[in-house]
Amino acid sequence: MTNKIEQLILATVAFFWAFLMWFSTAAFSPSIGDFYGLTTGQLAVLASSAIWLAPPGRVLAGWAADRLGAHNVFTIILTYSGLVSIASAYASGIGVLSDFQVLFVERMIVASAGISFVVGIQHVAQWFDEHEIGTAEGLYAGTGNVGAGVGALLLPRIYGTNFTDAFLHLGIVALLIAVVYRWRGEPAKDRATAETAKANTSLGDTLFVWTRFAAIALMLGYAMSFGLEIAMNSWLPSYYAEGFDGAIADLGFTGTAAIQTAAGTFAAVQSFNASLFRPFSGYMSDLWQRKGWTPYPLLSTSQPYSPRVHWLMTALILITVAMVALTLVGLAGILPASVVVLAVFGVTVSFGTGGVFAIVPILFEDRPGTASGFIGGVSTSGGIVYPLVYGYVPNIHMGYAIVALAFFVPFMLVYLWAMRYEEDPREHGFGSARRWLGGDETAPAGGDD
Repeated sequence: MTNKIEQLILATVAFFWAFLMWFSTAAFSPSIGDFYGLTTGQLAVLASSAIWLAPPGRVLAGWAADRLGAHNVFTIILTYSGLVSIASAYASGIGVLSDFQVLFVERMIVASAGISFVVGIQHVAQWFDEHEIGTAEGLYAGTGNVGAGVGALLLPRIYGTNFTDAFLHLGIVALLIAVVYRWRGEPAKDRATAETAKANTSLGDTLFVWTRFAAIALMLGYAMSFGLEIAMNSWLPSYYAEGFDGAIADLGFTGTAAIQTAAGTFAAVQSFNASLFRPFSGYMSDLWQRKGWTPYPLLSTSQPYSPRVHWLMTALILITVAMVALTLVGLAGILPASVVVLAVFGVTVSFGTGGVFAIVPILFEDRPGTASGFIGGVSTSGGIVYPLVYGYVPNIHMGYAIVALAFFVPFMLVYLWAMRYEEDPREHGFGSARRWLGGDETAPAGGDD
């Protein structure tokens, strides 16, 4: 008999594999760069391209999860990304496109497997109650995110520089998981829950979510955490290979394969911590909620979920501090200290990612997929922008501090401004609830301002 634990396991395993495929290109970036003779700037573009389809793809996937059911949408994503991953193992030039250009396009499509995150968020939200939502979403997303760390740590060890075999095998397993998900997946704990989400998928419902200041602020918070996490997943192997080449050589790692393995191991530190501590972040959000902790005077204290908002603010502050610390130890050229700071950094990122999606399904409980798609989708643009900053700043270590000061400080100010309202924050946005929802009875109380 279908139950919520089975659905949680299905979503988690599927997302784990989707995440593994998403960043499998980054795990082999030194090999790909060596094979095709790529420059550091070209490697930065390759790293950034893993995120190009995520912003629009997640927005669409979240809406589709509400409309069609998460089990159907997840199956579609795993199927097409698995097939293209298999095709990328045999990439060859077509017409005016070179071998690398074909591989580039195919790996960009495979990387869109990452849009499945918002589908799983919607799926889990449709099965778990409000008091346990933080922990459940944290378990789903945190365990799934481990896929990036597993890829960085194990794929170079298993396949060496043979990235084509890796892409082939990853695609085959994705197809097998798709079959199981379609067979055992159910959209929600009851028909009424599924029908409510489906009914709230009109254009007006979508624009209502997209225009709420609270949704925009949470999107920026997710850009500071998950957008940053995926940027680092893509960038860190290249960063350690280039920024600490001398220190890695001193450790005895020479040659492309050895350097790739060492750099991937250091990079995995961030990914593992950002993933493994995400359930803890969801638990902390639940704990702050139970204890009623609201330490920040500029944030609202009257909403039923206000303690969760305050926990997220703590996470955003810690992420910004950790980014500056990464630059400082990088400039000092101390590889062991960089790895230690990176480990702490990964924990702070998990606090942010877990904190955001402990709030989203509660704040937008009737439109979980649409809200998750917007917040979890647009925010991934950070994964495109940040690696480009890292790659094109003259000093490879300075990019972290520049991103923290130029992006994250303004993002936190927006978050403080948007989440300060003592009344329902969904009342505030570009246009009222009445404008977007009309006489819809699902509009939030007071939304007719």
